Amino acid sequence: MNWQQRIDTALTARRQADAFRRRLPVSHGAGRWLVQGERRWLNFSSNDYLGLSQHPQIVAAWQQGAERYGTGSGGSGHVTGYSEAHQEFEQELAQWLGYPRALLFISGFAANQAVIAALMHKDDRIVADKLSHASLLEAASHSPAQLRRFAHNDSTQLANLLAKPIEGLQLAVTEGIFSMDGDSAPLTGIAAVTREANGWLLVDDAHGIGVSGDNGRGSCAAQGVHPELLVVTFGKAFGLSGAAVLCSDAVADYLLQFARHLIYSTSMPPAQAVALSQALAVIRSAEGEARRQTLRRHIARFRQGADQLSMQLTASNSAIQPVIVGENTRALRLAESLREQGCWLTAIRPPTVPAGTARLRVTLTAAHQPQDIDQLLEVLDAAR
Repeated sequence: MNWQQRIDTALTARRQADAFRRRLPVSHGAGRWLVQGERRWLNFSSNDYLGLSQHPQIVAAWQQGAERYGTGSGGSGHVTGYSEAHQEFEQELAQWLGYPRALLFISGFAANQAVIAALMHKDDRIVADKLSHASLLEAASHSPAQLRRFAHNDSTQLANLLAKPIEGLQLAVTEGIFSMDGDSAPLTGIAAVTREANGWLLVDDAHGIGVSGDNGRGSCAAQGVHPELLVVTFGKAFGLSGAAVLCSDAVADYLLQFARHLIYSTSMPPAQAVALSQALAVIRSAEGEARRQTLRRHIARFRQGADQLSMQLTASNSAIQPVIVGENTRALRLAESLREQGCWLTAIRPPTVPAGTARLRVTLTAAHQPQDIDQLLEVLDAAR
């Protein structure tokens, strides 16, 4: 088999399984509406949970940051790319979340990969929830450490795996809110069994930060848990992009020495850090709380309506509300039918989710209106 045959074979298999991924260029893809040319749809596929991507104060902050710092950082943070804007936002974020330090990364994927690659040695063990994000599981599988996966949200199995003999150190890995099912990890139990095993806990709270917990501090704050490593990302509730690792002073200094994704990547533009600081200010404000309350009302409205229509949902109280369909072909057909009726949803299929659990991944935002939720339920019912 030559290179072209290998590629053609893989692509053919994806097409035959109705699992072939495509991208669609849009003129607007966040918030309430998805717009392409002259057409628009109610957008139920955006992770812009609080509707901050178009917030005028945040947009203005980015513009002001660009006027002050320019459009790029100019290099790695270890060379010339670490600005006072980065430092200020890191300090604000650390103080807000109750950690000594925060380190900014260009993406959540990079943050997860960097931490695991830097920390884990060959005698160590990673015990990860089997539904953890691809960035976590990929990093774990590429690391020299042993990887074991525990049944989703099963603290007892996690404890059993952590109890097995090991020469090195142990890291338990989970998400705060899971991206495909929308359910929450039992962080209190996970933290307790990890602590009993003298392990450390890494929580990726991409979908909880800004939305869950008091003042939007996320899933860990909501459950009274303080993991040794907390990863938060800014492409969801913050309405921007990038990520941060919250940790101790010693761990931050260690990552600055050994986290290759941090050392060898150009840092985020300082203007982005300025915008992130403004987004944090909105999230912490009365307006931020009002947006969270609006989102919670939308979630309750959708779940109540879906229950009345006997739709199969997951056990999610988050903005992620998957409608389980089953087969790939049916999920694609339903997504297309819904688009024809003015609602944009994405069909999520294997290998992103387990075989036989293809779904329409509904994501709700504070930018939606109550009538949008009702329209979605109507077209979902009609399309089945």
